[in-house]
Amino acid sequence: MKKQDKKQNNNNLTFLNNLKKLPFVAVVFLFIFVCISGFAESDKYGGQIVLATTSDPRSFNPVLAKETSTTAITGIIFEGLTRTNGETLEIEPNLAESWEIRQDGLSWVFRLRNDVFWTDGKKFTADDVIFTFNELIYNPNIPNSSRDIFTIEGKTFQLKKIDDYTVEFILPVKFAPFLRSMSQEILPKHALENAVKQNKFNFTWGTDTSPKDIIGTGPYQLKEYFPGERIVLEKNPRYWRVSKDDDRLPYIEKIIYLIVQSQDTDLLKFQDGEIDYYGLRGSDYPLLKPQEKTGNFTIYDTGASFGSNFLVFNLNTSINPKTGRTYIDKNKLSWFLNIDFRKAVAHAIDKQKIIEILMNGLGYEQNSSMSQSSGYFYNPNVTKYNYDLDKAKEILKNAGFFDRNNDGIIEDKDGNKVEFNLFTNSGSTERIQIASIIRKDLQNLGMKVNFMALEFNNLVSKLTSTFDWDAIIIGLTGGIEPHFGKNVWDSSGQLHMWHPKQAKPDTEWEKRVDGIFNQGVQELNDKKRKVLYDEWQYIISEELPVIYTVLPASIFAVRNKFGNLKPTPYGGAFHNLEEIYIKKECRK
Repeated sequence: MKKQDKKQNNNNLTFLNNLKKLPFVAVVFLFIFVCISGFAESDKYGGQIVLATTSDPRSFNPVLAKETSTTAITGIIFEGLTRTNGETLEIEPNLAESWEIRQDGLSWVFRLRNDVFWTDGKKFTADDVIFTFNELIYNPNIPNSSRDIFTIEGKTFQLKKIDDYTVEFILPVKFAPFLRSMSQEILPKHALENAVKQNKFNFTWGTDTSPKDIIGTGPYQLKEYFPGERIVLEKNPRYWRVSKDDDRLPYIEKIIYLIVQSQDTDLLKFQDGEIDYYGLRGSDYPLLKPQEKTGNFTIYDTGASFGSNFLVFNLNTSINPKTGRTYIDKNKLSWFLNIDFRKAVAHAIDKQKIIEILMNGLGYEQNSSMSQSSGYFYNPNVTKYNYDLDKAKEILKNAGFFDRNNDGIIEDKDGNKVEFNLFTNSGSTERIQIASIIRKDLQNLGMKVNFMALEFNNLVSKLTSTFDWDAIIIGLTGGIEPHFGKNVWDSSGQLHMWHPKQAKPDTEWEKRVDGIFNQGVQELNDKKRKVLYDEWQYIISEELPVIYTVLPASIFAVRNKFGNLKPTPYGGAFHNLEEIYIKKECRK
């Protein structure tokens, strides 16, 4: 218990003892006064925020999570030792209250807060930190993307418990984004240790788990989950953070995620006042902007989004152990592996048309692996592929792809018709429309493209588990630190989606990218780091393992019911969720 809490308890006892000595009328008056005063002090508490998501979570396990439908929920249930300030982008203490650097940056000693409790009442300690890294992240039997980030040239961090509230990280090499990486969620040893010992962790905290068994330290805890309908989170009464005025946070009582079928449904619910936030597509802007005043909401435009939308072909040359063959047809694989085929496709994507027609001009061409909003490490000097169908046809013909029998479909050098399947997620009408435009231009090149929109989690399963796909339009969330994308760009990475989990780099350029990420994370000089990450972005633009399309503008509408709202390009509308409150007059 904090000294402040002890002092408050002593004051309460003194007050009650003195209260017994007062006449009954005086006691009643005092209770009325205390009630009114207490109400004034806690005037920010209460109410709920209603959001929407187009997909159910795949689990409530942050270590296993690879998709935003899960991380959007787990991100407010679990916490890391540090966090990034959504306004300043500076690194702040979180579960760790301070740290000390030793041995020229190879040893980091964290002093943990001693007033943090898990939602089941158990104390948070150094054992939880060591368990999360040693038994979960570095466990070879647990598939997770964090291991890619926290492994450098095959070497891992060593953790040492100094006492219950002090833990030391011993690094094999210098690790430039170490402090920022310590936002990694910490999980409770006491709740999960048996699952690990019994090799059941990969099936632990699934969507069928009782909410009371999902144990975190964050501002909110899971209350209810109704598949296909809604997810309800309630404030964590044991949450440790307090405001500048010593108010125990968070202020808002509940967060409700409505699970909707599509962005169109999301928009309708926002217009009907059922939800409090809506991420605008460019095409929505002329519709919602005139309604801003009457609808009692504000539209914020924070520039290019940090994420991405891209087309990716399956380049997986691995053998499926179940069939003894590659995961996709060998002819299709040969087309996709042909760099000229991918370059021709890149020239067939009309980015300006997508921006003008689908986004109402509120979008940005993407050519680099980082968004122009990413800041320092963004490289604008990459190879760009202007929209040019004639050039695309010429590239294809020179590579042996042309219509040999005048049936309107091109064939490869062996006479195989170029036909493949293209998928995207059904909840995103914008991606579906992007796919429609791209499909039409690819058909103008003579390719037969069979398009299908799949439920998001089904799509992710194809990418990360079954590998039975030809081409997909999807995106990544992006960020300001290149190394945190290592699970995508490293050849052995879990999300190296075009050919994941390679035992060794399949190509020379992938080998070079592996080297860049291993070298870049150890370089403490930001100028030298930038040179390395500029090269990575240039290599990707040349080799085209993913073919970028457009970035939407980060525009969102928020009800005028919130106090302490501080929208930013990086943090979005609710990066300081625990500090946000609902204005008294807006509470139901």
